[in-house]
Amino acid sequence: MAREDDAMPDIAEVTMVDVLRAVADPIRLRIVQTLADGLPHGKCGTHWDFGVHKSTMTHHFRTLRQAGLTRTVVSGRTHTVELRRDELDVRFPGLIDALTTAAGVPQRQG
Repeated sequence: MAREDDAMPDIAEVTMVDVLRAVADPIRLRIVQTLADGLPHGKCGTHWDFGVHKSTMTHHFRTLRQAGLTRTVVSGRTHTVELRRDELDVRFPGLIDALTTAAGVPQRQG
């Protein structure tokens, strides 16, 4: 069951300004680039070793979720985060590709 602080906006309410404001931070952009592979990623792990405190990462994950870029899936004590890629591609065609291509991240197939 999702808690209220795990809520994400309906994709129709997500604005380009919200998205761009969220990815303007280099760490949040790197999170989006990591998630662009289409797989859910645990909130804990070495793939998030960006040299900041856990509380700072929590803030970045929350900001991305509240901006409509990600969803958090809670299963027991496990939290995974994933990019709302399909919804974002419909709402803002080419945006995620542009954000990942600029960094040399391989494109998702399909």
